[in-house]
Amino acid sequence: MTNPSQRSTSLKGIPIPDEKPVVPSSRRKGHGRVTLRDVAIHAGVTTMTVSRYLRSSAKIAPETALKVAAALQTTGYTPNMQAGSLASGRSRIVAVIVPNMSHSIFADTLHGLGQSLQAAGLQMLVASSDYSLQQEEQQIRAVLGWAPAALVLTGRHHRAGVDALLQQARASGTPVMEMWDWNAQAAPDAMQVGFDHRRAGELMAQTLVQRGYQDFVFIDSSVREDFRAHERGMGFQNTLFALGQRSELIVAPEGDAVQAGQVVFSEWFAKQAAPIHCGIAFANDMLAVGAWKAAQMQCVACPDQLGLLGFGDFPLARHWGGGLSTLRIDGERIGRECAQLIQAHLRDELSAEVRQVNVMPELVYRAT
Repeated sequence: MTNPSQRSTSLKGIPIPDEKPVVPSSRRKGHGRVTLRDVAIHAGVTTMTVSRYLRSSAKIAPETALKVAAALQTTGYTPNMQAGSLASGRSRIVAVIVPNMSHSIFADTLHGLGQSLQAAGLQMLVASSDYSLQQEEQQIRAVLGWAPAALVLTGRHHRAGVDALLQQARASGTPVMEMWDWNAQAAPDAMQVGFDHRRAGELMAQTLVQRGYQDFVFIDSSVREDFRAHERGMGFQNTLFALGQRSELIVAPEGDAVQAGQVVFSEWFAKQAAPIHCGIAFANDMLAVGAWKAAQMQCVACPDQLGLLGFGDFPLARHWGGGLSTLRIDGERIGRECAQLIQAHLRDELSAEVRQVNVMPELVYRAT
């Protein structure tokens, strides 16, 4: 509900502020930092109008918005977010921690999350844990000290010390979102947007079995704390065991993923007796592209002799050769869904039924 003192009149649907513009005061003492009042004086509007523009420029008359935008650019004004958080007890910053910002799947998620948050007047602060739970804990402790509007983490696996931090955050009213993961056994008040990685591994195994392959391999990530990849490997192995099929799990060597894929495939292939008819699933597309490159050097035919199934639908995987078969994840949708749940929580409109969103991957069939 609008405060009567903050209402505006309207002319042909265009909102017009009803306050009087700020008039410069000869007694105002300079202190070095550009203030909201400085911007208002420069634009010839009220401080309330500048504040409204910063929250949502679409709510300001176009001519007025141009004046405020020009004044902001000329004065170099930046909002004092610390002062705002001290006054309200909560900032407008959403802290997001991802394992790796260079992977396109996480970049897509950050894009969808950032755009949706910005439309709601929230800004995103991103940190990369580099798949280190210890580093993640340090980052969580640091950002919570700034009273963020919300905290978004990747996955549900954290160090023991993080549980207490997250409980304290939730108790203080800070929503905690775990994205890129989904667990049916999660607490009713947990906020999750993602999918069951064991189920994704099951889907990979079932797909290769249906394609008629006789031997099966899962090439796992070398990163010890890449729990989601390891869960896909377990889902893959367990499904094949239940079907009475032979399977092998191999951990890729450390280093560049494409090169690691080449190395691990070459070592595996050297031990095989011809002919082969094997289906191989990978923790990510980069490993799969490296293996595909090595298979081409060995003149192994895909998909007749060898079926390769990646994960992530990375840009390189789409364009290499005839394209890599893979599991595609709508990372941007994950980001948008996270933003919507956060906004609903901040408005006290979040129901128990929509706290957890399951976004399952999609199989994409290409040349492999």
